[in-house]
Amino acid sequence: MERDPIPEAVVAAAAEGVRAYLRGGLSEADGLVERMAASAIALFEAFAGRVLIDRGFRETVASGIRWQRLEATPVRSIDLVEGLPAEGPAFAMPMGSYAIDLDASGDGWVRVSLAGIAGRIRVTVSAGDCADWEAVPGPVAQGIVLLAAHMIEGRSEGAPPAAVSALWRPYRRMRISGAMR
Repeated sequence: MERDPIPEAVVAAAAEGVRAYLRGGLSEADGLVERMAASAIALFEAFAGRVLIDRGFRETVASGIRWQRLEATPVRSIDLVEGLPAEGPAFAMPMGSYAIDLDASGDGWVRVSLAGIAGRIRVTVSAGDCADWEAVPGPVAQGIVLLAAHMIEGRSEGAPPAAVSALWRPYRRMRISGAMR
């Protein structure tokens, strides 16, 4: 799965939260705070099993008549379905040759009824819970700031603070079933 980077404005806002937490003891010129803030956001997404900040994703799946769940969640929109032949360029799949669905839990689904020469398909989606940093729930933002500060203070060898997982646990998404329906 290819993903667009976390928007710079979101990383900058999270980094400001980290600087405030550490009481301004860090240089603006040094990109360490921004890198740790971006890493903490990515770690939240891995822990929670969901995309925090809305951005684009491209996922390649086998073409087939069974419904396939897309990995990025929650999906806001499915923007493009392209066929990927064994040789040659990608092409937009004609309407009626595939079906898409967004379910109540935010999962995106796709199936191909008429694949033609496409052995695989690439699906472009927009996914994420929040449009910007201000929309991030307080406990999630606090955990991101705590984790980034923990990494900056050089304690990345040890386990992250237990408070981080306690703050994030209510937002964690667990998938029990397989990826097809």
